[in-house]
Amino acid sequence: MKTQPASDRLSLYENILATLLNKQNFSIAELDETPKHPLITRRIVDQLLQQGLIRQLPDQSAAPRFQWQKDPRQVDVNHWVSGLVSHCQIPAAPPQDRPRERLTTLGPTRLKLSELLAILIRSGRPGESALQAGEKIAGQVHNRLEQLPELGLPELKKISTAVSEPAWCQIMAGIELGRRVQAAATLNLQDRPRLTGPEDAIKYCLTHFNRLSWEARQEEVHMITLDSKSHPIASHLVTIGTLRNNLVHPREVFRHAIRDAANAFIVVHNHPSGDPTPSDMDLHVTTRLEDSGEIIGITLIDHIVVAAGKAVSIQQFRDSR
Repeated sequence: MKTQPASDRLSLYENILATLLNKQNFSIAELDETPKHPLITRRIVDQLLQQGLIRQLPDQSAAPRFQWQKDPRQVDVNHWVSGLVSHCQIPAAPPQDRPRERLTTLGPTRLKLSELLAILIRSGRPGESALQAGEKIAGQVHNRLEQLPELGLPELKKISTAVSEPAWCQIMAGIELGRRVQAAATLNLQDRPRLTGPEDAIKYCLTHFNRLSWEARQEEVHMITLDSKSHPIASHLVTIGTLRNNLVHPREVFRHAIRDAANAFIVVHNHPSGDPTPSDMDLHVTTRLEDSGEIIGITLIDHIVVAAGKAVSIQQFRDSR
C-alpha cells in the first residue's frame, strides 16, 4: 500500500479535529459517517479524553457521547495536531530533517545539541515533539552544558513536559557513557608508548606481534601507524605471503596511513624460518617505502623483522653493515 504523504496526514488530522470543534457534543458513530477515517477519529478522541479537553456524557446508550470541557474556539488546531503527530510518531518532517536520519547520514558531530537531546528523548507528548523538547533544554543549558548531569527529572520536566522518566534515564545514561568513553580514551593516551627509534620499535613489536613471531606459517606484513607524537594509532595487516611473491606495494601501505591521518609508520613482518636476519628483498622493500614516504609526507620510522621471539631493526642492520 502506498504511504500517504506527511502533509496529507497532517491535513487529514486537522480536518477531523475541525469537525469535532464544530460540535458541542458528538458520538464516534456520528463522526465515522463524515470523515470516513474511524481509526484516526478514535485516536483523536482518546487523546482529547486523556487531556481532559472533552468528557464522556453519562449516557447509557450503546454509542457513547462526548462533550467539550472548554470552549472549542480556544483549541489551537495546528499546535494540537502537531503534538499529536509527534506523540504518535507519525513522520511529519522530511527524512533529511529528522535527527536520527541526520545522524546516520552526517554523523553525530554535525548534529546540534537539540537534535542529540531529541534522539535521547525519542518521543514527544501532545503539543510538544521530541525535537521541540530538545530545543527547550538546549536553550536552557547552552551556556552551562556541564550542569546538565546535575538536573534531575523534576528540573527537566519543568523545562519540557515531554521529558518522561525513561527519557531522563536515557539522557543520564548517555552522559555517563560519554564520560566513561572519554576517561578510557584519556587513560589509553597516557599509557601508549612513544615509538621514536629502533629500540622502542623492537620492544613494541615483540610484545604486540608475539604470535606472528612464533606461530605464523607464512610471512605476514603488518604496519603500525603513528601520530605526531609517535604514539601508535592502529595496526593493519598489509599482506600475507613472502615478500618475493607478494611485493608490498606502497599503495596498500599508505592507504592505511592516510586513512588514519598518520604522521609516520612502522612496518613489521615475520620470518617463519626462525631467523630474523633481513633479506635483500626486505631491504629493497624498506628503501621503496622510505622513498614513497618522502614524497607523500608520511615517514617510515623503521622496518622490524620478527622470528622465534627475536627481532631485528632494518635501520640498525643497515647502519651496522
